[in-house]
Amino acid sequence: MHGCRVGPVDSAKLIRSGDDLAYSKMENSSSSIRITKISAKEDLAKAFAIRMRVFVKEQGVPREIELDRDDQRAVHFLATASGKAVGTARIVMRRGGAKIGRMAVLKNYRRKGVGTKLLKRTVVTAKTLGAQKICLHAQVAVIGFYERLGFRCVGPVFDEADIPHRKMVFREEKKLTAKVAK
Repeated sequence: MHGCRVGPVDSAKLIRSGDDLAYSKMENSSSSIRITKISAKEDLAKAFAIRMRVFVKEQGVPREIELDRDDQRAVHFLATASGKAVGTARIVMRRGGAKIGRMAVLKNYRRKGVGTKLLKRTVVTAKTLGAQKICLHAQVAVIGFYERLGFRCVGPVFDEADIPHRKMVFREEKKLTAKVAK
């Protein structure tokens, strides 16, 4: 279930500056956050730009492993706040199971409900796609976030892109499917 490593991808042009431009317009509640399934190339480019900013620029993940083969077959999501792209996640289906991954939220929009809405939407979509099991690889620093939303750790800590992670499996379906914002 580890990410597949492929050659370098030139995504520098996808990285956009000004992440905080719409911050002052964003409400403190999560009501202005919208999660949509990506269907346009322009929105996919926005999602990739968010991943490059968060994972490559902020966390030091090597550019050549951030975008991978799974991106071609994944279901991608984009979170927007007041019309601005602020977060992303993807689902990769494998053998009746779903792996949620590449979940990233721009720094100025963290702790504002974006990640929660993204995760809820991906879990519901995975179930709709027929997933019997839903898992993810969580960075150790944010395990608590995933636990609050129904995921439980399985297995030991491991490094992925030189960052400690743990595999987590979704256990509490009722928590997420009861109040899903689409």
